[in-house]
Amino acid sequence: MTSQITVDKADKAPEPVPVPAPAKGLRGHPWLTLFAVAIGVMMVALDGTIVAIANPAIQKDLGATFAEVQWITNGYFLALAVALITAGKLGDRFGHRQTFLVGVVGFAAASGAIGLSDSIALVVTFRVLQGLFGALLMPAALGLLRATFPAEKLNMAIGIWGMVIGASTAGGPILGGLLVQHVSWQSVFFINVPVGIIALVLGVVILKDHRAENAPKSFDIVGIVLLSAAMFCLVWALIKAPEWGWGSGMTWTFIGISVASFALFAVWESKVKEPLIPLALFRSVPLSAGVVLMVLMAIAFMGGLFFVTFYLQNVHGMSPVDSGLHLLPLTGMMIIGSPLAGAMITKMGPRIPLAGGMLCTAIAMYGMSTLEAGTGSGLMSIWFALLGLGLAPVMVGATEVIVGNAPMELSGVAGGLQQAAMQIGGSLGTAVLGAVMASKVDSDLPDNWAEAKLPPLSEAQLDKAAEAVQVGVAPVPPKAPPSIADQITSVAHDTFMSGMGMACLVATGVAVVAVFVAFLTKRGDNAEAGAGVGHI
Repeated sequence: MTSQITVDKADKAPEPVPVPAPAKGLRGHPWLTLFAVAIGVMMVALDGTIVAIANPAIQKDLGATFAEVQWITNGYFLALAVALITAGKLGDRFGHRQTFLVGVVGFAAASGAIGLSDSIALVVTFRVLQGLFGALLMPAALGLLRATFPAEKLNMAIGIWGMVIGASTAGGPILGGLLVQHVSWQSVFFINVPVGIIALVLGVVILKDHRAENAPKSFDIVGIVLLSAAMFCLVWALIKAPEWGWGSGMTWTFIGISVASFALFAVWESKVKEPLIPLALFRSVPLSAGVVLMVLMAIAFMGGLFFVTFYLQNVHGMSPVDSGLHLLPLTGMMIIGSPLAGAMITKMGPRIPLAGGMLCTAIAMYGMSTLEAGTGSGLMSIWFALLGLGLAPVMVGATEVIVGNAPMELSGVAGGLQQAAMQIGGSLGTAVLGAVMASKVDSDLPDNWAEAKLPPLSEAQLDKAAEAVQVGVAPVPPKAPPSIADQITSVAHDTFMSGMGMACLVATGVAVVAVFVAFLTKRGDNAEAGAGVGHI
């Protein structure tokens, strides 16, 4: 089979694709392949929500600052963003089965190392390693699904894959809460070790290698270096901007280096024989729209979710288990919505489900901007459920749009693009919404403190108080009288809520833009080039 990367294939009938014979035995069976890769991906999904629940406990136990806690997330995102596309290329070159298995082993080992760490520096270091191995795992999983399933079943397979991620996300907060509350925060990382062992055994027994006939035979080393530099400088600038300032020379130096590296990368890719990313991929408007949509969705979702765990635990005073239970409406609706979204997208195409999903996300984020320190569980659950319902079709549909609009021999690169878009969006969301939160707290806290007629603070004390308020903690002195402690708590929580509300409003605007981007998507032109092609 040969695949052409074109903008519009309406004037050319697709080449006939051989119908694969039904798989015999365990190895290479489509649904068993889905089960095997889902176990591996479950490990990554569990890690995301477990870490969110564990962040307050990690901060307290290791004496970490707000910025250091952000690095637990940002270090992971940075490694993923830099490595995902190259990791996808590794899968295309050496086989998605091998890269998936290496990713599973490395991710589980890094998780165990985090659990053994006794400093925030080690936690962040091993989170970076987690990100690098996760970069191998995620595109390979999508590449295996794309290669194994026939076109008419691919959307349903991705829908079920999304449901597994939703189920893991739903179980993560509860499992994480139980472990944090009754064992330790370290144990939430150890849980990945047995899951990784199960994924490895299933992968060895079930997964079959798939490679397209015209898979890449060489590596674009210069392209890898240029793209890695561009991605690193971009994400680094986004992460450090709140500390350096958005008008800082350092921030714009890194952004400038990133832009220059992207430009050099584009020039190089147009000349090299086997480019890392054939630029013709981006002539596909639907594929490009799918990438942008993943970025915008991740900004709204991951950026907003970062504050929710601090809101539930530090403002509402919930235990880790209770905060996990309060997130169930969000993740539960992702479980229900993902396979339904897959069936809907198969029937009517991706545009309407994607646009509707982002509209629900925008409404949910606006609703979350209205939350107050004393908001009841019922109202919170409505907004969380609506957010989960909105995210489900986007997770399924945007993935299908990106992977389905790429040729078979670039399925790993397409999977890397999909995941890279999500991680860049997550970094943008955490950095930009974190900067909005910090700016609002810094602006409001001095006036709120003065209006409450609390004892005046020095500039250094005010900075320290603002740092605590950014994570919803009231900076109450150890021997403060109860009346003063209550006033400080009220001021701190009200100020935190004003910052979170502003961040959620920004996320709402991002989601509204994504509604319009969704209308540029369409079903993958190359989806028919799936199962049965290039089995080895």
